[in-house]
Amino acid sequence: MKILLPVFYLPPVSWFSVFLRGDAEIIFEQYENFPKQTYRNRANIYGANGRLSLIIPVSHNGKRPMKEIEVSHRENWQKQHWKSIKTAYQSSAYFEFYEDKIERIFSFETNSLLQFNLNAISIIQKILKTEKAYSLNDEFFRNPLEENYRERFSAKTESEFEMEEYYQTFTDKLGFEKDLSVLDLICNKGPESLTYLRNIQTK
Repeated sequence: MKILLPVFYLPPVSWFSVFLRGDAEIIFEQYENFPKQTYRNRANIYGANGRLSLIIPVSHNGKRPMKEIEVSHRENWQKQHWKSIKTAYQSSAYFEFYEDKIERIFSFETNSLLQFNLNAISIIQKILKTEKAYSLNDEFFRNPLEENYRERFSAKTESEFEMEEYYQTFTDKLGFEKDLSVLDLICNKGPESLTYLRNIQTK
């Protein structure tokens, strides 16, 4: 089975569960017109006051394919995002164990949103100890032959994926927050993260 996946920033747990499906050949979408307010340039983590969105600022100059989207360097968002992640997860069970690797995500220098996301996915794969291969598509198809997941993950509505609750840093205070960035899973479940991802029921 071939699956067409969008390229997300610190993707949610559900995205990684699809990406790591053993029976799937993964193709990343790089030619779609960049849609706003999606996980392509945002990630949700669990902050002290609940769900917190980290948004990569992008340079806006008309409709362009994802592969041409440039990140904006007008503000030091990489430093801010890393600080937010550190504040959110420094008391979690496994943050200290993975801290150096996660920090490397934010020291990567590029103007390309696509390349930044791909580098982050590569580092997360190393943390998860996986080597899932993928390819990039060559052109945009409105109705692709592959199973199309381009619009299956919403940053605005509740996830359609079924997943077991796990202990999060602020669970006792605010309850379980479903389908956050895979970093939330990694920091809280550590080496068990890969098994958790493979047990998620994908729809």
